[in-house]
Amino acid sequence: MEAHRPIEVLICGAGPSGLTLAIDLARRGVSFRLIDKLAAPFAGSRGKGIQPRTQEVFEDLGVLDRIAAVGGHYPPQHEYRPDGSSFEARNFVAGPPTVREPYPAPLLVPQFRTEAVLRERLAEFGFAPEYGRELTGFEQDAEGVTVQVRGPHGIETIRCAYLVGGDGGRSFIRLALQIGFPGRTLGVRAIVADIRADGLTRDSWHEFNHGDLERQLSFCPLPHTDLFQLQAPIPLAGDVDLSPAGLQAFIDARLPGVRIVVRGVSWASAYSMSARLADRYRVRRVFLMGDAAHVHPPTGGQGLNTSVQDAYNLGWKLDAVLAGAPDTLLDTYEEERRPIAAAMLGLSTNLLDRAKQGDMRRGRDVLQLDLSYAASSLSLDLPVRHAGVKPGDRAPDATLRGAGGQPRRLFDLFQGPHWTLIGFGADPASLPAAGRRLHVHGIGSDGEFRDVEGHFGRIYSLSRGDLMLVRPDGYVGALAGAADAGRIADHLAGMGALGRGA
Repeated sequence: MEAHRPIEVLICGAGPSGLTLAIDLARRGVSFRLIDKLAAPFAGSRGKGIQPRTQEVFEDLGVLDRIAAVGGHYPPQHEYRPDGSSFEARNFVAGPPTVREPYPAPLLVPQFRTEAVLRERLAEFGFAPEYGRELTGFEQDAEGVTVQVRGPHGIETIRCAYLVGGDGGRSFIRLALQIGFPGRTLGVRAIVADIRADGLTRDSWHEFNHGDLERQLSFCPLPHTDLFQLQAPIPLAGDVDLSPAGLQAFIDARLPGVRIVVRGVSWASAYSMSARLADRYRVRRVFLMGDAAHVHPPTGGQGLNTSVQDAYNLGWKLDAVLAGAPDTLLDTYEEERRPIAAAMLGLSTNLLDRAKQGDMRRGRDVLQLDLSYAASSLSLDLPVRHAGVKPGDRAPDATLRGAGGQPRRLFDLFQGPHWTLIGFGADPASLPAAGRRLHVHGIGSDGEFRDVEGHFGRIYSLSRGDLMLVRPDGYVGALAGAADAGRIADHLAGMGALGRGA
């Protein structure tokens, strides 16, 4: 039996949520290990939509441009009639970028490419996932968690302060904790496969027999590859041949007279759709995130994004508590993220029901830009605001101009693992001192940045002397007048963002 020195966090599952959490902890200097029972990285395209809010998360983590470079925008969807004619389906129409929302539309990126970019970013911090390591048991006590992992060299014992389970819908960690996973099966089973095929153009997402669950097929070209993602509902029971010959026969049976030739299969899966939500996200020193906490139909492209944002919410809280913040801060992870997942399950299930009727139109709600923690105990309870952004809301972007004359984005000030405090024409003497965990900026005629075009003032509806506190995950923590500066300082101290080591 092999044993290693204690670490602060052990992450089980090197999918999108595990990789996101690892990057966030790495940039914060938290010691961790990231393990996965798979022998090698996931090779499929399953979660391929990167929603605008997740693009903002990826910008903060330093990977957005790389993600965009290996992906692209969704192609127009063409639906084919039985007579062979087709028309362009307007299932979602995105507007242009705006100052407050710089990324208005989802990106199309195969999951294996997204994960590869995240691994590359993690490597820049000197870390890598450890594959072929299966968590087989764990026990927790008042000081930490003792974990058993089966790997290439036998059973290893790992001691950590916290264990995070991002180990998928059949999560070993969730089962071991005996956490309920209520929900329902949705009466839909489907194939998803990455295939190489002739007979299809790469400028469209091709939809055949739309709305007919017995004959429906779609082929989405995956950018910067020679692959199409094949999606199709299938009967609830029975074996499915996912070989090239099997998929060729499947396509031919549903599309007689349409010549599509399967040249190869890179990855394929048959699965039954469910909607389930874990009863709890935390049991003492063990946490669930991603598919271990919620499973869902793929409609609306919500799952990967919700999983990434789980990790983005949890990372800064683990860091803060490890640095001395109250343990109760970690309770807000479930408080904030579980309602988001519940709403996501409702949205994706509703979209699936509509898709069964042939209606796949998607609205703004899939973009995840309007998700809010307004009801969170972390949203500082100050006098109610009646205009502009409110505590708990996503902090929009805005354009500023530095006192030195160069343009800056508000997102530039937020980028990094710190809290951000902005004084809008505020007296610098009234603001807490900046530190590693808190960056402080002034906007106004005497500040380091100027609201030359008025974007910041219009978006946030601040008055002279007001303060805005933005959390490390880009949500507004507090908006206050100068008279409440002391309360903001107390709030920050409670989060471990002020004082020794901050």
